[in-house]
Amino acid sequence: MFSIGDKIVYPMHGAGIIENIEEKEILGEKRKYFIMRMPIGDMKVMVPVDNVDEVGVRQIIEYDNLKEVIDILHGDKSNMPQNWNRRYRINMDRIKSGNIFEIAAVVRNLMILDNEKGLSTGERKMLTSAKQMLVSEMVLVSDKDIEEIEEIILKAINYTDDEA
Repeated sequence: MFSIGDKIVYPMHGAGIIENIEEKEILGEKRKYFIMRMPIGDMKVMVPVDNVDEVGVRQIIEYDNLKEVIDILHGDKSNMPQNWNRRYRINMDRIKSGNIFEIAAVVRNLMILDNEKGLSTGERKMLTSAKQMLVSEMVLVSDKDIEEIEEIILKAINYTDDEA
């Protein structure tokens, strides 16, 4: 069970810090919620306490795992289907996993693809969303600000482009 002050990841939303645990009545049903503050946009998200296992809420990664995230960003583009619809579904499954390493691979692949030939509107939205999830967790793990993390991501991926 998580408690106030814990840094957690809520898949499809990103990472944040539990600021409070409140009981709220929504649609006539009383439930306990983690009130999570996100580092990006200072947004707050309510996470139902009794759903954390089902939706895959987890602790943020350890600082030592950041190097692996950066290595993934620095790596080569994965072999992906040419069909954007199939590629979109594969990437969406990777993002839904909530696994930062999978999300980093999606960000890398889409940023490289965008540099090579551009992205569809759907993939551009996906990239923005996945990047926000990645940045939110990296900010909490590293205690760097959003701009510094975005620069780290950009440098890791652009360095890959220069080598190709």
